[in-house]
Amino acid sequence: MAANIPDTAPAAARVKRDRTHYLYIAVIVAVALGIAVGLIWPDAAVELKPLGAGFVNLIKMMISPIIFCTIVLGIGSVRKAAKVGAVGGIALGYFVVMSLVALAIGLVVGNVLHPGDGLHITDALRQTGHDQVSSEALPPVDFVLSIIPTTFVSAFTQQQVLQTLLVALLAGFALQAMGSTGEPVLRGIEHLQRLVFRILSMVMWAAPIGAFGAIAAVVGSAGLDALKSLAVLMVGFYLTCFLFVFIVLGALLRIVAGLNIFSLFKYLAREFLLILSTSSSESALPRLIAKMEHLGISRPVVGITVPTGYSFNLDGTMIYMTMASLYIADALGTPMSVGEQIPLLLFLLLASKGAAGVSGAGLATLAGGLQSHKPALVDGVGLIVGIDRFMSEARALTNFAGNAVATVLVGTWTKEIDKARVRQVLAGELPFDETTLLDEGRSTVSDVPEPREDGEKELAKA
Repeated sequence: MAANIPDTAPAAARVKRDRTHYLYIAVIVAVALGIAVGLIWPDAAVELKPLGAGFVNLIKMMISPIIFCTIVLGIGSVRKAAKVGAVGGIALGYFVVMSLVALAIGLVVGNVLHPGDGLHITDALRQTGHDQVSSEALPPVDFVLSIIPTTFVSAFTQQQVLQTLLVALLAGFALQAMGSTGEPVLRGIEHLQRLVFRILSMVMWAAPIGAFGAIAAVVGSAGLDALKSLAVLMVGFYLTCFLFVFIVLGALLRIVAGLNIFSLFKYLAREFLLILSTSSSESALPRLIAKMEHLGISRPVVGITVPTGYSFNLDGTMIYMTMASLYIADALGTPMSVGEQIPLLLFLLLASKGAAGVSGAGLATLAGGLQSHKPALVDGVGLIVGIDRFMSEARALTNFAGNAVATVLVGTWTKEIDKARVRQVLAGELPFDETTLLDEGRSTVSDVPEPREDGEKELAKA
């Protein structure tokens, strides 16, 4: 008689429902409500600014530990230190070239539009312009020295991305040199990274509140009058950023990596929404690191390219400073010749690096750069103060797009990208885990994939 076989087959594991889409629907609703409140009750809306600032500060709180964990795990797991140096050299070379391209495009558009013609400046506006000069921006030598933190720990407490980057690089190389002895430390950092990303996923649920406060304050403080009077500059700037992203960056991404920029941006849609609602590209930095790793780009490339790009690859800021400088010169009735424009813009290119990490760096860098190189133009900075926050939306979106594309390009050039995984992720076959922001099944320490000869990488074994 056949033995009875109980029907006790294990049930299929329940798939967790992704409820985070409700969060981003709430962000969209919050942005719409913020605009309405800003237009109807502008005075009250301005008082809501701390809500937006508080949320952005919560995100900034997570940036240093995420950068540290990502870079240490990436470098500590790589066998050859030369690979890390190659990634950094290629990334910095690309950043310089693209900054010059962005400046050139802004130069052409600004000379074609001449948006500042016919405007008049008052004494009040002159004073407003001088008030924007920031003492935080540093000259090149002091900027380089400022990358060295006061103590090992102070890099994490002062919200200085480049200081954190330096400490993480030193720790990563030290663990790499330790070999198998350093593996317990790497595993400890891997667990810390899981904790940090889980905290970040909790913080993200405050995004609707932050978006509501930030948008309401912007609309309430600027209003429609500023938009009407400076519409030409704003439209020209937004159009220039659009062309730069979808033509210049889109062509590079297609030619070098064979990817469609619309597919990449669809994958990063939630990050773009977050930036749009907070006017800060920093709010999406931790998520960009997690998503680029999930896309199939190696940890060393992501860990070095993304944080460095946030200080040195500011394409939107380059376009902004170019067009704003020409606008101010025209508005003051002292238009600059091309021979005057190029030295000024090259100076602003260097000045922008000294202002890395300065709050509101776009306007502060512009004012500080003009004060140092062409003081007469500082009088006109007050003309764009009213709409700077609206223009910062395009600045932040363009900067973020430039860094996302740069990470893919550097990964392709260094053969540190898994092209098969990229295709799967962009096709929606390997969805990003919004709960943990990490791929729990992919090992970080013990089984690091090596690039194949054809440039593709094997998936890490679980």
